[in-house]
Amino acid sequence: MTFKLYYWDGIPGRGEFVRLALEEAGADYVDVARQPGGTGAMLKLMKDAGDATAPFAPPFLIDGERVVSHVANILFYLGPRLELAPEEEGLRYVANGLQLTITDCVAEVHDTHHPIGVSLYYEEQKPEASKRTTNFLSERLPKYLGYFERVLKQNPKGPAQSVGGQLSYVDLSLFQLVEGLRYAFPHAMRANEENAPALIALHDAVAARPRIRRYLSSDRRLSFNESCIFRHYPELERPS
Repeated sequence: MTFKLYYWDGIPGRGEFVRLALEEAGADYVDVARQPGGTGAMLKLMKDAGDATAPFAPPFLIDGERVVSHVANILFYLGPRLELAPEEEGLRYVANGLQLTITDCVAEVHDTHHPIGVSLYYEEQKPEASKRTTNFLSERLPKYLGYFERVLKQNPKGPAQSVGGQLSYVDLSLFQLVEGLRYAFPHAMRANEENAPALIALHDAVAARPRIRRYLSSDRRLSFNESCIFRHYPELERPS
């Protein structure tokens, strides 16, 4: 059965974490909002569902009659079905916890350029964004990178993957996290990457996987831009 992924057209955003899992697995899926009339259909579904399964916001996934929303929840659902989750049940919860930590980091990245409110333009909150970014780059970014580095190095199965002994959706998401951080904060990432060699090695290994490599060079892969979560505003980042 074909999976239906709903996310905004034109930006990789949170939807990209789900796309990477679907692409790595070679799954049959439709990126609905990128189809003619797809965005309207997505909005109508969110507005008219009329029951507890109605998602608050994209991304969400429809599998048959089942609706699954939120990135970590979607990947927790897809992981076993796409063979991108540990077989051991306990490790699946570890993977979910790691994915939720990635979600936390992505939320903090978003708040560097929208620290006051999502309904305001970036230009309306630039002073606050500057302060928030300074704090994120000096304190939070090294903390997140250091945490994921420790997770990889402490994996009993080796640092080639984050949990268990094989590739999981968490590894794909860590790849995307590094990609997004490099786009948004190139100077800070250059300064911090030497302290996270296992994380960078994981990023490079994921990029070299055959299906991911083909996906990254295809028109299905959307480029980062200043409408996305990961945004590059040079004035927010001063070279260290």
